[in-house]
Order: sequence, then C-alpha cells, then structure tokens
Amino acid sequence: MNNMTTISPPSDEGQLSFWPDAAKQWLKQWQDLAGGSVDGPANWTNKLIPAFPTTCGLAVEVEAPSSLDRAIHANMARATLGISPASLALAYFDWAVHLSVSPGKLGRLAEKSVRKGARLANYLAQASSRGAAWPCIEPLEQDQRFRDAAWQQWPFNLYSQAFLLQQQWWHNATTGIVGVSAHHEQVVSFVARQLLDVVSPVNFIATNPLVLDATMKEHGQNLLRGLRNFQEDWNSTAGGNQPVELDQFRAGDKVAATPGKVIFRNRLIELIQYFPTTAQVNAEPVLVVPAWIMKYYILDLSPENSLVRYLLDRGHTVFMISWHNPGPDDRDLGMEDYLHLGVLDALKAVQTVVPGCKVDTVGYCLGGTLLSIAAAYLAREADPVIHSVTLLAAQTDFTEAGELMLFIDHSQVSYLEDAMWDKGYLDTKQMAGAFQLLRSNDLIWSQIVQQYLMGQRTPMNDLMAWNADATRMPYRMHSEYLRRLFLNNDLFEGRYQVDGRPIALGDIRVPVFVVATEKDHVAPWRSVYKIKLATDTEVAFVLTSGGHNAGIVSEPGHAGRHFRYAADGRQAEHVDPDSWLAATPTAEGSWWPVWIEWLDSRASGQMFPPSPGSPDTGYPPLDAAPGKYVLER
Repeated sequence: MNNMTTISPPSDEGQLSFWPDAAKQWLKQWQDLAGGSVDGPANWTNKLIPAFPTTCGLAVEVEAPSSLDRAIHANMARATLGISPASLALAYFDWAVHLSVSPGKLGRLAEKSVRKGARLANYLAQASSRGAAWPCIEPLEQDQRFRDAAWQQWPFNLYSQAFLLQQQWWHNATTGIVGVSAHHEQVVSFVARQLLDVVSPVNFIATNPLVLDATMKEHGQNLLRGLRNFQEDWNSTAGGNQPVELDQFRAGDKVAATPGKVIFRNRLIELIQYFPTTAQVNAEPVLVVPAWIMKYYILDLSPENSLVRYLLDRGHTVFMISWHNPGPDDRDLGMEDYLHLGVLDALKAVQTVVPGCKVDTVGYCLGGTLLSIAAAYLAREADPVIHSVTLLAAQTDFTEAGELMLFIDHSQVSYLEDAMWDKGYLDTKQMAGAFQLLRSNDLIWSQIVQQYLMGQRTPMNDLMAWNADATRMPYRMHSEYLRRLFLNNDLFEGRYQVDGRPIALGDIRVPVFVVATEKDHVAPWRSVYKIKLATDTEVAFVLTSGGHNAGIVSEPGHAGRHFRYAADGRQAEHVDPDSWLAATPTAEGSWWPVWIEWLDSRASGQMFPPSPGSPDTGYPPLDAAPGKYVLER
C-alpha cells in the first residue's frame, strides 16, 4: 500500500457529521465488530485504524487493538514502576551508538578519567599524611549529603570525594555527545544519576560516619528502631494502608477545617462555599480550581497557613472545587468532562448563588491549566463570567516542562496507557514513584537513611500529610492530558479543541495574575512565564521562593520567604525571563498580600456576604465542609 497514513477517528459522535458517508459507515461497522464505542474504552486515538474503503480516498495501515499486548505491558509496568523499557532502550541505544562513533569524546573521557584518578590519589596522599586536605571536588549546591563535618574526617572524606568525582565523570559521559537527541540525553543522564545515588556512601552503615557514630553510641538500638520502622512501613504498604500518622491530619479536623457548606455535587466535583468572616465582601466572589492529582486542601491546610482562610479574613467570598477520587467506573472521564462538569458547572453555581456577579478565578497546578482552557473557551463563546484569572504554578506551554518530561514521550505514554488499561485509572503509587524519582536524594535515600539506619521518624506535618493523600487519575483524561498538552502542546499552539472547535489563549482579555516558584521541578518558572507570549492582556507575574507546593503555601510571617513582582501592562514589550529576573528587585516576605491588593484594586464594590447555597434555584446546602469527596480513598 502506497502513501500509508495513520489516522484517528473522531472522539465523539458529534464529529461524525464532518466525515464522508463511506467513512462513517466503515467506522460503525468496525466499531460493532470490535465491540467498542467511538469514545469509550477502545481509546481509538491510540490505535492504528484499519483501512478505509477506497471510496474514502485514504490508505490506512491495519492494526487491530491487542488485549494481549496491553495485559503484558500492564504486568511489566508493575515491575518497572511504570517506566517503559522500550523508551529507556531507545535512549541508551541513541547514546551508545553516537558515543561509539565519537573517538574525540571517548578520548576526552579517558583523559578525564586519568586526571580524576590523579586528583584522587593526590588527595589520598595529603589526607593520609596530614589528616586534612583541600577537597578536590565540591558537591553541587543542592546536594546536602556530605555537608556535615563528619564527612571531612578520614576515611569518610575519601569516600565522599571518590563518589563525587565518579558522579562528575558520568555526567560528562552522558552529556555533550553530538547527535544524541536532547530528550534521550536527559533520560540517560538521569538514569545514571539514579544508579549512582543507589551506591552513594551515605546509604551504607560502614561508609556513613553519622550512622556509625549513632550505632556505637546507642549500641545498635538505632538499627533495631529502624528495623521496626521498616516492618511497619512494609506491613502498611503490603496492606494498602496509609501511614498511621495520617489519622491526626484527617480532612475536616486539623486540615481542611475552614467552616463552610457543600452547595453542589455531581459525579466529578463537590463545590464548597465557605462561611464569611467579615461584615462586607467584594462583589466578585473567588472560585478556586485545585489540581485533581491531589486533594484540594493544599490551599486549606492548617488555619495558620490556609489560603482560603486568608481570603475570607480579607473580605472575599470563597468557593472551592473538591474533586472526586476516580475509580474503575470513571475510566472514560476525559478532559472535556473535567472542563464541563468541573469548572463550568462550578461557575454556573457561583453565578446562581451570587447573581449578577463576575468571578475571580484561581487555578493551581493542573487546575490552573484547566482554568486557562476554560477562560479561553468562555472568551470564544463571548461569555463574560470571568472577572480575573490567577494561575498558581500552572503551565500553559509544555515544551520546557522540567524533569517530568523525562517520563513523557510517545513510547512512555503508550506504555502508561497500557498500565492504566486494566484498572481504568493511574494508581497513586505510580504517580508518587515518578515524583519521588525526580528528587530521589530528598524523598527516597535520605528518608531510608533517616528512618531505617538512624531509626528516626520525621514528625508528620500538614504538608507531608497532604502529600501522602494522593488521588487517582482516570484513564481517558490522563491519556488526553499527556498527549494533547505534554506531547503535542496543543493548547499553547492553538490546536486544542473544546466541543470540536479550537480555542486560543490569545482570546483571553481579563487580567491575569501568574505565580511561579524558584525551585519548581513540576512547573519550572521559565515555562510558566511563557504565558506572556500567548496572551494579549494585562499579566502580573510573581516569582516566589520555594518549590511547587511550599512556594504557594507561603503565608505572611513564614520565615525566609521572598518574591519578585512585576505588574506588566498589556502594551509593554516582551522581556525574556532571564532579563526579567535580573531587572526585578526582590521583596522579603509573602506574595499573598500583593495578590490580595491586586484583587481588591479591581473589585467593583462591596456587598453583604451571600448566604450558603441557593435552595430556591437548585443549590441547597448539602453537607458541611469539607464534604464527602475529599474523604474518598
């Protein structure tokens, strides 16, 4: 067959009207034969579709869905933590082949190996004779493993120096090879770093001076405590239970404790309206769209660091979306379901409870991406419901999406889809594993040393408890999210469709307030900054200290916090992120007051607080906050 083309059938029945009659007839016949549905579990967008009749004028490769392949990949994924062996093999093949035909690079690596060996030998001679020597290599700024003075004593200084030199050599060996794709280079370098971290001298009793000292002082009691800790964690994991410490942070008690009422519920969301704390409130209520990858209460943690409570105490009416934790029956929920059943249904409820209002909207992480889609969609539909948009650590462009891109390519996404296929959702353990690998020193190995070798439990706090309270991701939504946003970058490039028609971020005309964090490994700040390239409206930008979560939960009075802020007008010429960083001064403290001032300066007036819900119009108060969905396991 000549000029073979791979195509996908429409994602819903409504789009069939755009297809030739012969194509529709063929699709219906194939659908009946396959026993699937156009937009159901068959997930046609990930298949090579059998050939159309010649009357369609198309020649398409034939490839039927294979349940066997899915089953094999799903079982493999359990052993590989959801990482595609094919994706890794392709990366290593690319690296190995290009390295093998680069004699100049191989020669430089050999030279570096000899030089590093000589430096280590010289260090060994000085340290063994004088007991002290200038280090021949310093750890990276973010590497805290060898900072303790005990690592400067013999022979532990030799262990650390040898490890750091080896780590540096492997970085040189896996990067800078002409011809290797940037993605494959990043994957190979990342995997090499992970393997080296496994054999770090920090992780072993005999080569860690802090563990040795504790063992001698406590006569091995630290190791016995560590064994008990390991047994507790093993039993908890094997039984599918959460850590016992989480019981003291149950939603509705210490966390997610701001008083309010659930005023609306559908199969995907509960909408919480919080009780006012001031006699007057801004005329524009605030609707918060949190990420659905975790529970909503990251923005309503303990009373002292709750963004919800902070808004209430400064005269705002606050509504919060609480997402349902999906199960097998929700496998076919897609991105448009999250838009319509989530943001748009919530906006309709808010406008009913506060009639005649426009809404200040806030989106965090994935919720911010969805909110940007909703704002563009409403702009296309000429619906003026949104008064302003605030995006917290949320990306709209995914070409520089940080180290998460290590786990996202076509091979990896296909493998992940197969891993989700049998259950109908992405399991929380698979998601947690990927995020932990990105910061393995902090989230894996340091915890192993602390809890199992030192025998010390890190006290649970509200942010740690929230981080352990993960949710699942529906099969269809997660597949669409990864393919349409991460792989294809459809939203930023104007190809993203809602209800069969494209939307454009450039249609958004309401003011936008964007917050990014300096150490964000999920939504790197330079990626978040790119929204300025896609919108034609006023964009205020804040870069705050901290990471993806701690930088957002940055209440006033929190020590050591700072931020940069610039309120650019829509006519200002574009400034690249590094120039913006150099030109924007740093302010000490929290960014929260600046944001409240930005909201208040755009308020149309004050009013008496609305009552919870609107029973006469179909939104009666249902349950006390935090509702039922946040408690789903």
